[in-house]
Amino acid sequence: MTIPINLNKARKAKARTGDKAQSDANSTKFGRTKAQRLLEVTQSKQASARLDALKFDDD
Repeated sequence: MTIPINLNKARKAKARTGDKAQSDANSTKFGRTKAQRLLEVTQSKQASARLDALKFDDD
């Protein structure tokens, strides 16, 4: 005799694996950590400030 399975659990498990695959694809496509984004923003601000400090005023 076979063991009966809960179809709701099977359906949800299948959906979960599909969602996980989609999230992995999105993270490789768009993914950067919050620390990486913040580092990029601070580096661009520092570079901008450094350029502004080195500008000459021709008045």
